[in-house]
Amino acid sequence: MKATIERAKLLRCLSHVQSVVERRNTIPILSNVLIEAVEGNRIRIMATDLDLQVGESLDAVSVESPGAITVSAHLLFDIARKLPDGSQVSLETADNRMLVKAGRSRFQLPTLPRDDFPVIVEGDLPTSFELPAKLLAELIDRTRFAISTEETRYYLNGIFLHVADDASAGPLLRAAATDGHRLARFTLPRPEGAEGMPDVIVPRKAVGELRKLLEEAQDSAVAIDLSASKIRFALGGEGGVVLTSKLIDGTFPDYSRVIPTGNDKLLKLDPKSFYQGVDRVATIATEKTRAVKMGLEADKVTLSVTSPDNGTAAEEVPASYASAELEIGFNANYLKDILGQIDGDTVELHLADPGAPTLIRQDEKSPALYVLMPMRV
Repeated sequence: MKATIERAKLLRCLSHVQSVVERRNTIPILSNVLIEAVEGNRIRIMATDLDLQVGESLDAVSVESPGAITVSAHLLFDIARKLPDGSQVSLETADNRMLVKAGRSRFQLPTLPRDDFPVIVEGDLPTSFELPAKLLAELIDRTRFAISTEETRYYLNGIFLHVADDASAGPLLRAAATDGHRLARFTLPRPEGAEGMPDVIVPRKAVGELRKLLEEAQDSAVAIDLSASKIRFALGGEGGVVLTSKLIDGTFPDYSRVIPTGNDKLLKLDPKSFYQGVDRVATIATEKTRAVKMGLEADKVTLSVTSPDNGTAAEEVPASYASAELEIGFNANYLKDILGQIDGDTVELHLADPGAPTLIRQDEKSPALYVLMPMRV
């Protein structure tokens, strides 16, 4: 194989694929990227961790002899990063080595044969639809903070995607994530082609890699193809980045049962001043006392934290509240995570009693909805 490629293109492509590669690997080939030079002056680069695979196709300056080889992902990325701007990089293979040349620099890197490189077999992906990249990015941002990190409940280690029919809103596509303490749900109209789609759980790592890729594709549409076991996201059209992931093989709990419908106490406040108030009083909280207590009275909320080691803190936040007085406690970090997702000037908290889950949303039209379990304080 012999090909020449612009450094900027190579670097951009390697930055997309190399983060899939785990730093510590027991299987040597998984530390490598597959580089394939094909006729028509194209180069394909791919990386995988056996569960997730990212590949991209890009224009080369020239392909003198087609071929394919695998080479260390992080090493090649670090080299490309340090090469001078505007340089052209020549990639050539000979005797189990890859020669990388740019300007006056020469590198000889060890390689492994292409045939050893594992490729995820997608199989048939019967459901296909498109979503604008901006909307997909918002869907991820509004839900992923609630993904569980507990490996024992592996079926909660991702974002749950499913279609639903709502009597008033029509056919919907919903994304949900929960760790048992909080729940985040994002709803959008069902895209054309998503009808009959199986319920799927997209793993946390795939969600993280996809979100990074969406950063550069904000104005385009993302083609999504899936089956019950695999999902593929294609960004940037022909010759763009393709991310393929296995799905989590498990059953996501029926989360709709924990979304409260009868919470009759409505509290409205400014999310920014509420966030800052919680953040300030939580300064003295320790690992054992992460709870912030909210005392609700007519048109005000008193936030307080009591820590046996660090003393006490309290702050009053103006609010709109007209129901019976109530004291309720929440995990300060969980509350801040949710408030950080609210863009508007008001946030609604629908409360019932100190032991019942609380519903949090911007307003009733908002596509995002959150449920937070209280803590004893």
